[in-house]
Amino acid sequence: MPALYILIPIAVVLVGIAIWVFFWAVNSGQYDDLDGPAHSILFDDEDPQHKAGIAEADKAAEQDDTRA
Repeated sequence: MPALYILIPIAVVLVGIAIWVFFWAVNSGQYDDLDGPAHSILFDDEDPQHKAGIAEADKAAEQDDTRA
């Protein structure tokens, strides 16, 4: 029984800290964009060599159009 006199106030303090941390996270914007990080993994970053290849293909297509 004497252990409860120590454990109950410790539990109340821990719950209070957890609630404070939760409200701090909400107020600081931690939960503003929940879908962005989940969707960002699906899209690859554009790599410069890929962009160069697209530019070359566009130039070749334009040259083909002017020849025809």
